[in-house]
Amino acid sequence: MRITDVSVELVDLPAQPAFRWRTGLPGSEPATVGAVLRVHTDEGLVGEAHTRRGVIVADLVGRRIRNDLIGRDPLMRELLWQRLWELDRIEELPIYALGLVDVALWDLAGRAAGQPVHRLLGAYREAIPAYASTVTFGSVEEYLDVSDQCLELGYAAIKLHGWGDPKADAALCQKLRAHVGDDIPLMYDGSAGFDLADSVYVGRALGEAGYLWYEEPMREFSVTAYRWLAERVDVPLLVAETSDGAHMNVGDFIAAGAADRVRTSAQYKGGITGALRIAHLAESYQLRAEVHGSGVVNAHLCMAIPNTTYYESLVYTNPVVREPSVAADGQVHAPTAPGIGFDQPGW
Repeated sequence: MRITDVSVELVDLPAQPAFRWRTGLPGSEPATVGAVLRVHTDEGLVGEAHTRRGVIVADLVGRRIRNDLIGRDPLMRELLWQRLWELDRIEELPIYALGLVDVALWDLAGRAAGQPVHRLLGAYREAIPAYASTVTFGSVEEYLDVSDQCLELGYAAIKLHGWGDPKADAALCQKLRAHVGDDIPLMYDGSAGFDLADSVYVGRALGEAGYLWYEEPMREFSVTAYRWLAERVDVPLLVAETSDGAHMNVGDFIAAGAADRVRTSAQYKGGITGALRIAHLAESYQLRAEVHGSGVVNAHLCMAIPNTTYYESLVYTNPVVREPSVAADGQVHAPTAPGIGFDQPGW
């Protein structure tokens, strides 16, 4: 089997409901042009991947990626993963574009085998609990209300995206702990809004409140800054969400003693292949690799990675609407369609 084409179908996407990750950091996007990237073969099998960055991806495929992949065996995913890293040396590929071809190749392999991708990866589980990952809401009272709704809907844990104000966020996190009690796992995501001093301030409040993890308080350019943070706070740090370099950069966070958990995902770590590299690296140090983001691709990763604990389910609205893939008991069940299953009901 050989690759005959790599195509990009541009798709008009509607504007998202307005939300933000913190003050000054918008989360929602206006109407835009997305894309479906497809890898075609001489045997008629096609694998696909989806992105909201259609125009940029179409340019990269047309100028660099298509010609490099045509004629190659689509089942040689390791070779093709390395080829994308070679092209990255020339293009400095956007972090969200680096793994698209890899996702499409895994989709193609699953379709060829008649199996969902998590089965090809070596399935570890058939279901996993989801945590509610909030956007930024307007007040402490609204956060408490949203959290109550999430727990009533079956979510197993709650992660806050606060305002990016260290004193206000620290107070919010402690008030939520007092509100839900000691038995509900809570997490906090700083969305890279702080410097080291403010990160320490918030981290100490999270440690006092018994938070499960403290995620991305600073931009992840400086491993040293994260090592200093780890030396100053008690709350476990979850690191390397948006850092470049896949497992290579994550390895530096671990070696520096700056990681209690690490982030992995198909979107930011070079597709499914890159995400697995990080999960196995973390496991070798007895660390957890928490899958970042929702969606069917990351659901496959959650089913295949033994050292991950939750599926991240985003909560955009108040009143809260539970993500369709999350069952009433708060569990996300393994996709069953061959390949990725982008069109599978519930996803």
